[in-house]
Amino acid sequence: MTSKVRVRFAPSPTGNLHIGGARTAIYNWAFARRMGGSFILRIEDTDPERSTPENTAQIIRSLRWLGLNWDEGPEVGGAYGPYLQTERFASYGEMLELLKKKDAVYPCFCSPEQLAARREAALASGSSFIGYDRSCRNLPPDDVAERLSSGACHTWRLKVPLDHGPVIFDDLVFGETSFPIEQLDDFILVRSDGTPTYNYVVVVDDALMQITHVIRGDDHLSNTPKQILVYEALGLIPPHFAHLSMILGSDGKRLSKRHGATSVEAFADEGYFPEALLNYLALLGWSLDGETTLINAELLTENFSLERVSKNPAVFDETKLAWINGVYLKEMGASAFIDALIPYLQDYGFTRSGSAADAPGVLADVAANRSWYEAIYPLIAERAKTLRDVCPQIAYLFSGGKVALDEKSVEKCLAAPGAREALASSLELLSDTALTWELAPIETALRAIPEQLGLKPKVVFQALRVALCGNMVSPPLFESIVLLSREQTLSRIRNAQETTSF
Repeated sequence: MTSKVRVRFAPSPTGNLHIGGARTAIYNWAFARRMGGSFILRIEDTDPERSTPENTAQIIRSLRWLGLNWDEGPEVGGAYGPYLQTERFASYGEMLELLKKKDAVYPCFCSPEQLAARREAALASGSSFIGYDRSCRNLPPDDVAERLSSGACHTWRLKVPLDHGPVIFDDLVFGETSFPIEQLDDFILVRSDGTPTYNYVVVVDDALMQITHVIRGDDHLSNTPKQILVYEALGLIPPHFAHLSMILGSDGKRLSKRHGATSVEAFADEGYFPEALLNYLALLGWSLDGETTLINAELLTENFSLERVSKNPAVFDETKLAWINGVYLKEMGASAFIDALIPYLQDYGFTRSGSAADAPGVLADVAANRSWYEAIYPLIAERAKTLRDVCPQIAYLFSGGKVALDEKSVEKCLAAPGAREALASSLELLSDTALTWELAPIETALRAIPEQLGLKPKVVFQALRVALCGNMVSPPLFESIVLLSREQTLSRIRNAQETTSF
């Protein structure tokens, strides 16, 4: 086995790349980068009913979106390919022939019905062992040869050494782990239709790709002793194993769709940043020092170690993820923010003029009014957690000369004593073309109104906020007025005066 670290992420393209798989990929990638080794992507697409090219493409998109680059694999190539299992069947056949020569496997002619009946009988008898009873293991050689030559349906099973002690390995997360050999039957390596099983092909692939460390979820822990036995049958040294504890939902149960979004692309669609999701997933079972919360890719790859991976299950907390995402949003700057927001503006059809537009129309409007769009950033940076949060909060900026008024806000703010006078004075003041349409003069002029009218500032500015923004909760008022044109501002105040009965 090579002395250089070689790890692999080997997803099955039977669906979206979910949070658990993404964390596994991140840990493999970070470990390879920390150790100066290679990170390999291998697609285990041998499930003919569920594996699809579309799912493979989605996995690749998700990994690239997270910023995980692989050294070997699809779209990259490498010396140990091919990197799709469906293209590696020849090697599985070659290794089976080697196992036959070593007398490490044997054909099993038992039908599924026979196996099911024996299992039921074992269960009924209260037997502690309900695995395969090895009835075909010692068939006479002539009988075996005759059946094979006649084309009898058969599988190929591993001949587990009967004198083998417990299968023991030093897991790099859980420590020494032992499985009694009595719990392991002569499991199938190749099915009756000629297709290889997972516990066989994964060993062949990892061995031929010279994988040194297998880092994967602990749902594979029970597979490990079987795979070690295959390595031993082939005369190969097993890699190091590290099993990662599962990720739980807030209810303490394994994370699944019932907990909400669980796939990488779903979080991307919700407006999470790849850097934030990478940061959060890295902390689901590993920590830098027990205190640091914000970790970028560089810091992760410089410090990642399996020694600091926890044995305990991690609880997925979307509130904490949203907080981390909000921090990244606050630190990204206006230009990057608008670039990231464009797809969401397109979803809503937002343009500065307030008219709905198609995606190219929105893109053109952003290009033509770039500084105006970037001025939105400081209004929202402290308030939004995700990009999808942003558009509902800034919708009022894109509704032209008329904004929909929230009924409760109208009742509380526009019907308040003094609100009518406040709007009238604001309209008069903002109509004066001598007033420069900039933040400082607008704010100074408007802040003088409460004293002039003998009203509390809250009454004046809440009435104006509802008239301009549609409700009593919005980004900063004076900055919003600057972004609205004078024409739109005056139109909205008049509309509030005309359409309310206060």
